[in-house]
Amino acid sequence: MIEAPVKEPRDLDGPGGVQVEVVSRSFGEVQALAGMSMRVAPHQVVAVVGPSGCGKTTLLELICGLQRPDAGSVRAAPAALMPQRDLLLPWLSAIDNAGLALRARGASRAQARAVAAPWLERFGLSGFERSRPAALSGGMRQRVSFLRTLLAGKPVLALDEPFAALDAITRTEMQGWLSHVLESEARTVVLVTHDVEEAVVLADRVVVMSGRPGRAVAEIAVELTRPRHRTDAAVVTLRERALAALGVDV
Repeated sequence: MIEAPVKEPRDLDGPGGVQVEVVSRSFGEVQALAGMSMRVAPHQVVAVVGPSGCGKTTLLELICGLQRPDAGSVRAAPAALMPQRDLLLPWLSAIDNAGLALRARGASRAQARAVAAPWLERFGLSGFERSRPAALSGGMRQRVSFLRTLLAGKPVLALDEPFAALDAITRTEMQGWLSHVLESEARTVVLVTHDVEEAVVLADRVVVMSGRPGRAVAEIAVELTRPRHRTDAAVVTLRERALAALGVDV
């Protein structure tokens, strides 16, 4: 794990960022979002936390252009979505799953493999290039899924509960791994998570949403150097602030 300095504030309106302005979105009689606003600076990692059903996944799909708001506006650089489930194709190898985004952009299988191969080694998957998803651990599958999202080449990564299905030990390991990757691979990241500690460990800023219909009720700056650990006093303090904003007694 590398030690990184506290990130300086960036131009929120610069290229590569995300702006969500007073957005509302409904599905029939169910209103998912109402007056949701947030901004993400280019190359900043922002975690979004909130109760179940508050519209967090809807927010990511709006950022990725998969949905349109009923009111308000969403401006974002091109974004790639990593869903909660890895959705790896079971009949393809790890390297071919990782290269799917490249194939979709017109690359041949050989070209996609040539690009993906060094990334698999970097992601700790050397020796598993030809393994199919059923032969991979949960953490390995999530690494392949993240690499597929990264190789889409979009400046914005929208990560929807990427580690929710993992056991506690693997999840902690993957948080450290992702923190390292994001420090060395500059992308704008919007991370949805139910784990407040995960948000504080990974993000530069935490946006706290209300219950449905969702809107931002608090923003917490995480001005801590990396690596961060769950037991660090400063992490615990920020975790308690986020939980308090969620209305959880600590």
